Amino acid sequence: MILINFKIYKETFGDKAVELAKMCKEVAEKYKIRVVVCASALDARRLKETGVEVWLQNIDEYSEGKHTGWVSAQQAKELGIKGSLLNHSEHRIPKGKIAKIIKHKPEDFEIMCCVNSSGQIASWTNRLKPDWILYEPPELIASKDKSVATEKPEIIKKAVELAGNIPLIAGAGVKGQNDVRVSLKMGAKGVGLASALILSENPRELLEEIALGFDVII
Repeated sequence: MILINFKIYKETFGDKAVELAKMCKEVAEKYKIRVVVCASALDARRLKETGVEVWLQNIDEYSEGKHTGWVSAQQAKELGIKGSLLNHSEHRIPKGKIAKIIKHKPEDFEIMCCVNSSGQIASWTNRLKPDWILYEPPELIASKDKSVATEKPEIIKKAVELAGNIPLIAGAGVKGQNDVRVSLKMGAKGVGLASALILSENPRELLEEIALGFDVII
């Protein structure tokens, strides 16, 4: 899997988000790799029409009813949205809320819980049983010259071991084939990226570079 977080960069506003989503879909088809776009709730349904797999960047604990302003996983699923990030480093939420969301999420709606240390996986994330874990050491997020794969490959392996049966993807500074290859060799099931791609002068070239790193399993 390649997980791409659009965040709310101006480069992903309006028609620019649509064009980026189309490109992600084309690369996914070309390299036969699952590419997931994590979009703003304002854009998610529109981006889904491009054919790319769309997740939300966050959801809340309420499915329906008198809950003004909250984002419902059930509503998202009925609109064709396949899943959501949860507990991203830029949107931390209490563990109790995470547990409630995971426990009551719709069937076949995937939750990827973000963590910033292997200790978090061991102490609580495993117990909550998300569908995926995204591991991102905070000091390497958006790094221009380092990545989790170049600086802490052994930590990826440890995180994978602690995650057990929960598939883990590695993020933080991912920007090239070697980052992907190292992450996969350490047991990760994919990589996550955001700023490097969204702010790139040539996003397609970078995404194809990332896709080529999956040759270790293709």
